[in-house]
Amino acid sequence: MDPLPAPPPPESSAANRLRDTAVGERPQERLERLGSAALSDTELLAMLLRSGTRGHDVISIASRLMHASGSLAALVPWKEPDFRRIKGIGPVKALQLVAVLELARRVLVQQAGDTPLLNRPDLMVAYLQPLARGLQVEKFWVLCMNRKLRLLRRIEISSGTATAALVHPREVFREAIREAATGLICAHNHPSGDPAPSQADLHVTRQLREAARALDIELIDHLIIGQPAHDPAGLGYYSFRASGLI
Repeated sequence: MDPLPAPPPPESSAANRLRDTAVGERPQERLERLGSAALSDTELLAMLLRSGTRGHDVISIASRLMHASGSLAALVPWKEPDFRRIKGIGPVKALQLVAVLELARRVLVQQAGDTPLLNRPDLMVAYLQPLARGLQVEKFWVLCMNRKLRLLRRIEISSGTATAALVHPREVFREAIREAATGLICAHNHPSGDPAPSQADLHVTRQLREAARALDIELIDHLIIGQPAHDPAGLGYYSFRASGLI
């Protein structure tokens, strides 16, 4: 009788990338020797994951993550169930990744400083985009500004559904008065990525404009934050002031 065939290895060759990598070229050794900038996106993810699971080594898991998402930036909106769809990622690793990406987003927001100068739409958008990135619902923010167009305080006024964040001028200007702001910037995101204003957006902006005139507080701009890939104009945002509506 012919002998039984040998059982297949627990992992395919593609899933044994860590074992097949020379010891000195593994992510941890490269990090120690060359610093974090020398590591690829996949290697950095592997360091965050720390270890693989039975049948799935850590580099292969990181490679699957990069293949499924397309980029590190595309991982920002992922939730725990999204990560768990990747073979080799359980609940603990999924939550660790969610936490790390949220930390990264908060660092980007804080890098702008406590009192950034926001005197142009591109600077306003650069400050706001880390807040809006990956959100699945609309949020409405008010940036209270001083006379030199530096930020006094950022306030989240509302957080809505996937399609709407209702806001009333009373709530907006209450915060501006409380902060003794001479001007304010209003902003909200469109989860779809298309920053084109809706009829509701146009209506709210008209209300904000009239309230600003009555209270003698300048409405500097109202911005809709989207994504360049979904914006026919390629900007990734819409400025009501640039469009002549303020």
